[in-house]
Amino acid sequence: MGSKSFLMANRTLTATKIFPSGISSRKLSGSPWTQERIIKSPLKPIEVPNVTVYEYLWQNLEKWSEKTMAVCGSTGRDYTYSQGFKLSSTFAANLRGKLRVRDGDAVAVMLPNVPDYPLVALGILGAGAVITSINPIYTAHEVQRQLLLSGAKIIVTLAETVDVVKNALKMAKLDLPIIVVKTDSTATPDYTIVFNDLSEDVHADLSCLKGVKRTAKDVCFLPYSSGTTGVPKGVELTNANLVANMEQLNDPLTRAYNDTTATHQDTVMAVLPFFHIYGAEVIMFHKLSQGTKLVTLPKFEPQVFLKALENYKANILFAAPPIILMMTSHPAGSSKTFQNLEIIVNGAAPLAASDAERFIEKAKRKMDLRQGYGLTETSPVVTMTPKGLENFSCVGLPLPNTDLMIVDQNLQCLGPNEKGELLVRGPQVMKGYKDNDKANSESFTEDGWFRTGDLAVADEQGIVTIADRLKELIKVKGFQVPPAELEAVLRDHPSVADAAVIGVPHKTNGEEPKAFIVLKKGHEVLPTDICGFVKERVASYKRINDVKFVDSLPKSATGKILRRELKEKYT
Repeated sequence: MGSKSFLMANRTLTATKIFPSGISSRKLSGSPWTQERIIKSPLKPIEVPNVTVYEYLWQNLEKWSEKTMAVCGSTGRDYTYSQGFKLSSTFAANLRGKLRVRDGDAVAVMLPNVPDYPLVALGILGAGAVITSINPIYTAHEVQRQLLLSGAKIIVTLAETVDVVKNALKMAKLDLPIIVVKTDSTATPDYTIVFNDLSEDVHADLSCLKGVKRTAKDVCFLPYSSGTTGVPKGVELTNANLVANMEQLNDPLTRAYNDTTATHQDTVMAVLPFFHIYGAEVIMFHKLSQGTKLVTLPKFEPQVFLKALENYKANILFAAPPIILMMTSHPAGSSKTFQNLEIIVNGAAPLAASDAERFIEKAKRKMDLRQGYGLTETSPVVTMTPKGLENFSCVGLPLPNTDLMIVDQNLQCLGPNEKGELLVRGPQVMKGYKDNDKANSESFTEDGWFRTGDLAVADEQGIVTIADRLKELIKVKGFQVPPAELEAVLRDHPSVADAAVIGVPHKTNGEEPKAFIVLKKGHEVLPTDICGFVKERVASYKRINDVKFVDSLPKSATGKILRRELKEKYT
């Protein structure tokens, strides 16, 4: 869930369509709409445990202590839960004892998805510090900016990115310890500290951890929003925010995992980045709290991913659209490759219903394919489709304890099946943006609702459909044109592998849609063919008359199209 995850469509659903597998609407008693036009979650309320994320994740350790915690899908290097607890605790003790980390200090983590990532993250939390996660492909300029904004005291990275970190520190005029996680026998760069020396230190004094004084109200995770609409902002997520969202993900109607028992352990492909809130919370933190096996991949390589999916018999996949599109089109993907998959949850960016249906057709069997919606600012999950939903065009129900409101441009409440901006209120909503009063005042209403910036529709049952990103709507002759809707139409073309649409200035119309097309390998097609294909499927004001073929589209780490970059480059 990128900062945003959403699907397109405007269909409303009946109870029989929502719950064809025997879950009747009787379990969702009454209308979720109040007289004030607030949508209350119809799911059973939860009580948020008054604990830290660190305490929450280890509370059931004895149930699965010898099961695999994380394994590298490329090399097979792994840790059990008992090893993870011991190594992360030792790391935490040395962070406090040797590196003088104190409660509330920020520690930057600039790592790909390696099996050591959970150990690093839990060690930081165990030491009472705050994790600020950095994309490992960032440039030195981007790294130095986040180090300064977050006030990080230490940075954890890999040997191959140490030079970038050093350049970033030089630019920022900082002198911070650099901890290097070793994933192979490569020599560690000079002037760095080896993570293994801190985590495997048999002489570490764990008694210093008794001095950690952190509460549920304290900030524990500080990701930076993707910045598709401006400079990245630090999102302050508390222990209570993350624990609440993990508890919300346990609801029986919407949960996307199986219980870990003596004879069963779910295997989750952890390919979405842990440095992003979707990967960090939904895949890493929450699934660790349930004793799941994480199969990590340091980078997304289609053949390696497909091989790991099959070899490790992964039964759960949390994905973004590029992954599902690849699984559908890649020649190495087959029904045999996907034979163990039971549950797939899409988030982070748009996935059209037609794309979901094409994947199911390729897999040659029915599976639990669902959608979620959320934001970095909401820890991240706001809504999830319930089990048994066979319509791929909505993002489902608000999670327990979550209130929604849909408003017009004047913040006046709208009713069922009326499109407007989606507002959220719930225990998973962030504390606020770090040191940014202006952004906070713009993002929260006076009475505390968080403005998502997404256009949504909710039906009588509270089932939500996201139309598009409010700030990315194209205005043609006063009409609003959602780019995501046109992108879904374009991907239906038999020669189109991927597509992006932006608004460009037009002399008489104000704006018009411009399409960027990635063709399937070996396919050739004229721009006029693309325009004609769209013309047959949309209203006149949505038609595309400007097409550019490109080799690839700029996307965030979670698959969200970076339309701003296209605008900067081509308009």
